[in-house]
Amino acid sequence: MSSDVTYDISVKTGDKKHAGTDANIHICLHCDDGNKTDKYNLDKFFRNDFERGQKDSFSVKSIYLARVDYIELWRDTAGILDDWFVDVIEIVCHKQTFIFPFFRWIKPNYHYRIRHLDTSLPEDDPFKEQRRTGLKEAREQYQLTVNIPGFPAQVKSLPEDENFSFDYVWDITKRKTHAILKSKIAKLTSGSWKDLDDLQNIYTKEVLVLPESVAYWKNDEYFGYQRICKMNNTLIELCTAIPKKLAVTDEMVKPSLEGLTLAKAIQAKRLFMVDYEIMDGLPCGVAEHVICAPIALFFVNGKQKLMPIAIQLFQTPGKNNPVFLPTDPEYTWITAKLWFNHADSTYHQSFTHLGGTHVTMEGTAVITHRNLSPSHPVFKLLAPHFLYLLAINTRALGNLIAPGGWADRALSVGIKGMFEVIRRKTQQWRLDVDGTLPKDLEHRGLLGENVLPGYYFRDDALQIYNAIFNYVVKYLKLYYGSPEKLMNDNELQDWAAEMVLPKDKGGLGLLGVPGNGKITTIDQLATILTSNIYMCSVAHAAANFPQYDQYAFPPAYPASMRGKPPKDKTPLSESSVLASLPEKQTTLDMMIVTYILSERSTNCLGNFEVQYVYDPQALAIVDEFRNELKAISQQIKEKNKTRDPPYPWLDPEEIPNSISI
Repeated sequence: MSSDVTYDISVKTGDKKHAGTDANIHICLHCDDGNKTDKYNLDKFFRNDFERGQKDSFSVKSIYLARVDYIELWRDTAGILDDWFVDVIEIVCHKQTFIFPFFRWIKPNYHYRIRHLDTSLPEDDPFKEQRRTGLKEAREQYQLTVNIPGFPAQVKSLPEDENFSFDYVWDITKRKTHAILKSKIAKLTSGSWKDLDDLQNIYTKEVLVLPESVAYWKNDEYFGYQRICKMNNTLIELCTAIPKKLAVTDEMVKPSLEGLTLAKAIQAKRLFMVDYEIMDGLPCGVAEHVICAPIALFFVNGKQKLMPIAIQLFQTPGKNNPVFLPTDPEYTWITAKLWFNHADSTYHQSFTHLGGTHVTMEGTAVITHRNLSPSHPVFKLLAPHFLYLLAINTRALGNLIAPGGWADRALSVGIKGMFEVIRRKTQQWRLDVDGTLPKDLEHRGLLGENVLPGYYFRDDALQIYNAIFNYVVKYLKLYYGSPEKLMNDNELQDWAAEMVLPKDKGGLGLLGVPGNGKITTIDQLATILTSNIYMCSVAHAAANFPQYDQYAFPPAYPASMRGKPPKDKTPLSESSVLASLPEKQTTLDMMIVTYILSERSTNCLGNFEVQYVYDPQALAIVDEFRNELKAISQQIKEKNKTRDPPYPWLDPEEIPNSISI
């Protein structure tokens, strides 16, 4: 074999701030048999190499290597800007392709050694010291802290690596201004609405379009549908007994039960309940605001529709806290539903969306960077689902969820009440129940399509959850052929230990983690990883993307209410409903922000923005996952042709990989 062969080298610089470099870049190719090429300076005359997001190609001639098993890469400090972040280096020689995933900042004068495909467990990595050094640096950048008392642990300060590639896209304030101008909305002055026509006249054909909810908000069937197929779908439960605190009787609900008693409706599994005990005594941002802690019963009627049959607005029954019924005066019943939805929207914004996906998953992203090397197969599995998560959380908590910010203006409870909901639920939240969809459904008595027909969220989410779980199990089995492999993986065990370590000792303090900080089986690890991926993709999509349709029309789903909830069955009017709704400027603020939050800004599930996986066997499993998602997508599209109304939110083509908005 000739000693003079050509190696075609392509280098992809990362798309991060300051990722490009003016430094001199050097490379040497190695084979495990001990042979290596000369050292080369990668440079092209008259070309500005290694710019941010750029791919550069070079050809070098050197001795023949049977394989390029690893490369040695380093840089100096030449030039004004010498920092450099490398994504991937690819080398082609004699029709063989060797891929070296870096995804690292290259320190000056440090010789990095990266193997072909760069996927290994810690004990199998030949460059252990380099790996330990990388993790030590990561732990300095990614530190946990409890920023808000009682909250899940979050990142102490945002690492530079986690910033958005293009900041202007994520500037909520600028996007609000742009949306207002683009919508051509007439300026809304302060004050209340004259009538419902006045409220409906603010919508446009371009941006702030008329929401679907405008046509159905008074409808009981639509109110039931909101519980199972809008944004807050994980609270309804099968009613197995009427709680003593709910002062409902058979006589009250007789007109709604189609000849059944409450006991028989329970026995037939046709009675369901939502109980907002967690909202009891919740503080509000403004003293005169009120938030209810309602309990409601729902009945599946003969048409297989979920219908509300009773609403009690507070937890303790009494003369001033009656059970409202569909047989009450029209606007009295509508008003009770409004106050129920007001509580529901408060919980949705506080925990279902913010606390349960954004904030809870932030801590998991941090400990993943702290404990798992970029070479670790589990890091490669999780990383696409943490894209931009820390950045959007920093923006949201710094702008929308800040004193005097959007949440304080648009929600009755303000951030004071939001934070209290998150604190309360965080104390209860368990990964093996709340974060594991099949167990959550089982806990609520809703595992099975025969229970609660029309629960499209469950049907679609469970199908995708199972696809994720199967994908994760297949992937893990490539690298963990025995329990010993799991137990000897010190990075993985450190990761699991930090997940359950109490927050006051520097951990996440999560409850219900399989193995309780010591992973011994594939099933334990797969359950944890599936929960992480599901929460960052499916759960967030379900909670986030239907927002505009609901919040943009306050009578359908009010985030803010004025006045006091009804204390008796006195007949009310349309004008009393309008008087309880937020004023015009608050309504516009809610419309604009939920319009922005409802936009999709990253790739769909399985179509990763950054490809971390290059191992051919693992790539085959990723392709299987993508194909299964395509099949599920087609099935959901077919189902939606006959669903009334359709449920598009969990079509895999509509679910982003990560929480990036």
